[in-house]
Amino acid sequence: MAELKITPKFSALIPLFVFVGTFLGVGIYQNDFYALPAPIAVIVGIVVAFILFRQSINAKIRTLLKGCGDDKILTMCLIYLLAGAFAAITNATGSVDAIVNMGLDFIAIEYIYMGIFIIAGFLSVSTGTSVGAIVALAPIVVGFAANSSADLAILCGALLGGSMFGDNLSVISDTTIAATQSLGTKMSDKFKQNIKIAVPAALGTIAILVFQGTDLTASAATAVSYNYDVLKITPYILVILLSILGLNVFVTLFLGVLAAGVLGISYGDFTLLESTRIAYEGFTNMTEIFLLSLLTGGLAALVARNGGIEFILVSIKKLIKNRKTAELGIATLVSTINMAIANNTVSIIIAGPIAKTINDEYKLDNKKTASILDIFACIVQGLLPYGAQVLMILSFSNGKIDYLDLMGNTWYLLLLLVYTVLFITLNPMRKPNLK
Repeated sequence: MAELKITPKFSALIPLFVFVGTFLGVGIYQNDFYALPAPIAVIVGIVVAFILFRQSINAKIRTLLKGCGDDKILTMCLIYLLAGAFAAITNATGSVDAIVNMGLDFIAIEYIYMGIFIIAGFLSVSTGTSVGAIVALAPIVVGFAANSSADLAILCGALLGGSMFGDNLSVISDTTIAATQSLGTKMSDKFKQNIKIAVPAALGTIAILVFQGTDLTASAATAVSYNYDVLKITPYILVILLSILGLNVFVTLFLGVLAAGVLGISYGDFTLLESTRIAYEGFTNMTEIFLLSLLTGGLAALVARNGGIEFILVSIKKLIKNRKTAELGIATLVSTINMAIANNTVSIIIAGPIAKTINDEYKLDNKKTASILDIFACIVQGLLPYGAQVLMILSFSNGKIDYLDLMGNTWYLLLLLVYTVLFITLNPMRKPNLK
């Protein structure tokens, strides 16, 4: 059968614009970018695609289902389910509280800014969610600022930076899953690549935070005793170690779920039967991103079938002169999409197929391209005034700091942006692997 010739068409992008416009428009109108469930916004785009495109209904349904059933999309969705189960069971065992309390118990007041950054990073890399880390730590941060000499804006900046640092590196983060599946690379390879970029920015941030904390003095209010059990942290350590070793992500997460379940049962946190219910609740917690990935895959297939993706490729290629500008083009693409929809996971899902095509054509490094996708989505998401992470921190602060206060102290994201651009532009390109 002859391969279908696809003509680049700007009009084929209209359903995608409708999806983005619907999601963004409702968010702006409601002053809440999570007021409209993202899967519903995708369905609106799909309906427009069915009305706009000229193929038969049956042909459009086949294209939609083929996109939803893409092996990368389904792999992503199954990983989401396991990640959700792991997060739910570890939360039920009290592992999150153990991480937070152990960290705070060991931190002297002059190192509290650095400590919050490190705790947020570890919590985020362990749970795979920056929002979860912020929800867990923000009340503690606000309370600590109220009862000590620590500056709330610096604490919140450290919290935001640490949360995004961990989310970007986490092997169970939905952004990591989306980026690695889109580029067809191992999570362990992408993790090792990310370390080269993220760690220098993190070290620079830690140095600044240590300097900012030198004038802090301890008070009686900060002398708090924190209760925790070190064994509660072991499921997180297991998942991180197995991921670094390169074990299959399904096996890694499954073993993590089992370890957390055994730990919780042995401590009497829940029974065996209750652990299955908790795991299922973890599955349901991932329903939105699960459906979002499926439906976005279907919408992307419809847009691609009618020349929309080809139009974007042709437009971007006009700006690409070499392999370095190809990487910068991918960074610009995912950043622009993220600014439009304020969701780093969806941005990666949308930009992923285009990034993969550019990556293959210019013979880029898959793991480096996956890192670029994830890093720039992370940077933009953390800097957006209407992003969930920023809105959540400002909400917890109860008006004591504003957006500019927060951004003026979020050193990690600013250093990460500068260092990543320098890493792309100054780092010599390896010879492409022609195998």
